[in-house]
Amino acid sequence: MRVMIERGKKKRVVACAFDWPGFDRSARIGQDVLAVLDSYRPRYAKVAELAGYGELFAAAGGFAVVEEVDGTGMTDYYGVSGKTASAEREPMTDAGCDRKVALLQAAWTTFDDTAARVSRELRKGPRGGGREWEEIIQHVNGAEIGIFARKVGVKVPPETIDDPGALRAYREAVVRGIRDHHARGVPARSWALQFLVRRLAWHMLDHAWELEDRDLTDQGAETSRT
Repeated sequence: MRVMIERGKKKRVVACAFDWPGFDRSARIGQDVLAVLDSYRPRYAKVAELAGYGELFAAAGGFAVVEEVDGTGMTDYYGVSGKTASAEREPMTDAGCDRKVALLQAAWTTFDDTAARVSRELRKGPRGGGREWEEIIQHVNGAEIGIFARKVGVKVPPETIDDPGALRAYREAVVRGIRDHHARGVPARSWALQFLVRRLAWHMLDHAWELEDRDLTDQGAETSRT
């Protein structure tokens, strides 16, 4: 499994398994970031299975670091990849585009399903900056709509995040935008198209896994659904 290592200057390093959108994890400099990434393999395996690529992911094997790059301020302070892997600048095959779109769609479903089942009151702590359940939902979907989707020409009003039907239609439009950019062989504005897909999937999964980590359901927290 190919991995790019992205090193911040002071605090954090990120390992990006860029062939599998969303399978990026960070660690403090000096820690084994590949071990951290590997610890999330069972979680990502569920995403790959949902997308129809569970067997392919299971067969991918160990990690092979194929590139190391200097990170950005986002790398250092937020543990998020801000650099495009060299391979992500290469043209995708149609099958490759289909696979990455399916994994992005699985990341959306994973986030939605996780948000629906965890407790509305979340465990306090440093992870996620202390956001409450509703704030996480608003942040994740709001960032997609306000920043990422525009890179493939999708513009919708902010209130889209409050309407499940509108949110589904928005995501369908994003998929169409990705496929259109792929067919025309053009980047997502200043980003490589594959990098955009990876960032979209990563943001969804990072916060889905945060919700899991902060879930208080087993501790008897209030779990009524809105």
